[in-house]
Amino acid sequence: MSFDFPVSLASLPPGGAGRLVAIHGGRGQALRLRRLGLRPGALVRIVAAGGWGGPVLVEVDGCRVAVGRGLARHILVEPLNPPGVTRGHGTR
Repeated sequence: MSFDFPVSLASLPPGGAGRLVAIHGGRGQALRLRRLGLRPGALVRIVAAGGWGGPVLVEVDGCRVAVGRGLARHILVEPLNPPGVTRGHGTR
């Protein structure tokens, strides 16, 4: 699967990676996330995603951070293409 536009962090599958492009939320929320390493330009990888709306475990700058799924929906990332996938053209 590939995307040509930002998607929410919550929509990435486990093992999926992306570059954080924006955080939609209040100033305090954005500051808290920046202190955890989640800032625009950061590379993130989904380590695990809890089922039934549970938290998303994200790796950023070599650290793992648990983010509630509701908050993860407000974090926009540009997905990075996994090996063998071309943007907009599916798998090779």
